[in-house]
Amino acid sequence: MIVPVHLCGGSGTRLWPLSRRSYPKQFVRLLGDESLFQASASRLSGDGFAAPLIVTGSDFRFIVTEQLHEAGIDPGAILIEPEGRNTAPAVLAAALHLEQTDPDALMLVAPSDHVIPDADAFRAVLEVGVAAAESGRMVTFGIAPDRAETGYGWLELETAPDGEARPLDLIRFVEKPDEDKAQEMLEAGRYLWNAGIFLFKVSTVLDAFRTHAPELMEPVGQAVTQGHADLGFLRLDPDAWAEADDISIDYAVMEKADNLSAVPFSARWSDLGDWFSVWREMETDARGVALSGPAQAIDCEDTLLRSESGDLEIVGIGLKNVLAVATPDAVLVADADCAQDVKKAVELLKAKGARQATAFPKDHRPWGWFETLVMADRFQVKRIVVHPGAALSLQSHHHRSEHWVVVHGTARVTVNDTQQLVTENQSIYVPLGARHRLENPGKVPMVLIEVQTGTYLGEDDITRYEDIYARS
Repeated sequence: MIVPVHLCGGSGTRLWPLSRRSYPKQFVRLLGDESLFQASASRLSGDGFAAPLIVTGSDFRFIVTEQLHEAGIDPGAILIEPEGRNTAPAVLAAALHLEQTDPDALMLVAPSDHVIPDADAFRAVLEVGVAAAESGRMVTFGIAPDRAETGYGWLELETAPDGEARPLDLIRFVEKPDEDKAQEMLEAGRYLWNAGIFLFKVSTVLDAFRTHAPELMEPVGQAVTQGHADLGFLRLDPDAWAEADDISIDYAVMEKADNLSAVPFSARWSDLGDWFSVWREMETDARGVALSGPAQAIDCEDTLLRSESGDLEIVGIGLKNVLAVATPDAVLVADADCAQDVKKAVELLKAKGARQATAFPKDHRPWGWFETLVMADRFQVKRIVVHPGAALSLQSHHHRSEHWVVVHGTARVTVNDTQQLVTENQSIYVPLGARHRLENPGKVPMVLIEVQTGTYLGEDDITRYEDIYARS
């Protein structure tokens, strides 16, 4: 059995404004009805695969469980990183956790935000690498290149692939090249794109860390052993974790190891690293125009027009080589040749303190989500959606009062010592300072409109007394 290890960190800033720190690209439905994370989990499930092990951040733990539930997948362990420390500590923590039950288990480390349309072809290639991994090799899966790509790292093989899917000796990892070097490697025929997907035994990769990155063993080991269970998650110890170097597994281990093999994969693959790569994966018309959502193109060519709001029409006229993406609170317009520079826009917005740099109008919570409809001086209007059976914390506010109007479903509302059911078209008032809780006792999502009034309306004006999701 192969244990899939899904790495679910990262912010995907090159796919702003649809991917942001509060809800990064792996959880977004960029292509089709599944998120990239759901597609990755589904691809590595079923016969031959154990329950997946997930490594993610605290802010995403309930998004992970919700999306796995939607995909019909029961997770194994979910490790919570106190902070992002890159892929080497994440992989090491997963290996140390698996060592406790099966030190010879095969673990497949896979990013959770890649696109591989032919799942059967990918699983077949994985099978090719199993024997090598069981013999003590560390196997990576490289993508057969079809262009001189400068946005990916490359793998140099000892011999050129001959079209047969088999493990080949890997000489070295190559950093993202310039155009001339990329063209040279493409023509040489001995290079693959580095997909960052690895297969090895737990014991093999732990030996590699002990040999090539021993400085990581103690802090990451302590983070795992001193971690604590929290609602089915394993929270790694923050103090020990903070002592671990911020370093990728490529730098820490793979570039130093001498037991590496690479298996070529020649079917379609993309890491969806920017909007140009998204355009390349979408269905286009005869002029290379891709549309998503309420979007229209007039006399355009090689252009992506995408609207993420049903109420926002995006229309392009006479555009060529343009990427235009609209969300309810932000619009990106860029030359496709500058797709890699979108992260600069995020840095610019962060510098000016714009909320759009990192957060969405729709804010996901373990009980559901809310979005701000109107924000003004001393009042705010929100739409709140609560999942069936879910409940907000018992809480109070120091600076605001709230009016709730239920517009769909039924709410069970607690205000101080009083509890009552509030149904559609009914409302209730929550005075400043009152202890209150909102629950959905029904079997359909409950929707309400909240009007806040007060001197301060920030999300940090919350004192929690009880919370079924164990948030502080």
